[in-house]
Amino acid sequence: MTYRIQFDQWVPVVIEKVFLFFANPSNLPRIMPPDSGTELAALRLAHPPGSTAPVPNLDSLAGVGSEIVTSFRPVTFLPFRAQWIALITEFEWNHHFADIQKKGPFNQFHHRHEFTPETRGGVSGTTVRDVIQYDPGFGLLGNLAQKLFIAPSMKRMFEYRQSRLEILLG
Repeated sequence: MTYRIQFDQWVPVVIEKVFLFFANPSNLPRIMPPDSGTELAALRLAHPPGSTAPVPNLDSLAGVGSEIVTSFRPVTFLPFRAQWIALITEFEWNHHFADIQKKGPFNQFHHRHEFTPETRGGVSGTTVRDVIQYDPGFGLLGNLAQKLFIAPSMKRMFEYRQSRLEILLG
């Protein structure tokens, strides 16, 4: 069964800065809960197409075809680690990028990161939207895991990210 979950957050930071932060895979461990032990194991970057504006650190950004390999603890209180390979499949400057799970714990996983400029209370900022579609696999057992572990874990992960994002974008 395929599930869809969405998280939205507004930050008082211009879209160009927010997009560059997310398009740089080195920032991924910084927005993951510490108890997940998320680490970058390998990066195979395909540079994004040219931008209409000068871009600092263009060589550190993940364009279409990039592979991001992470290592993490799927069950935070247990010592074993799992590997996740994400493949960037879409990239549009200051608008969105998307990745799929090439290898990992899900039967299928698609994550679209969307960025929209938005002014609130006279302050220019950015709405960050994450749209995730996934299939945990394993039939009824996967559906049970979805209810008991996967959905609560994703909610906790994004709550952590939302608590850290404005500080990290400082």
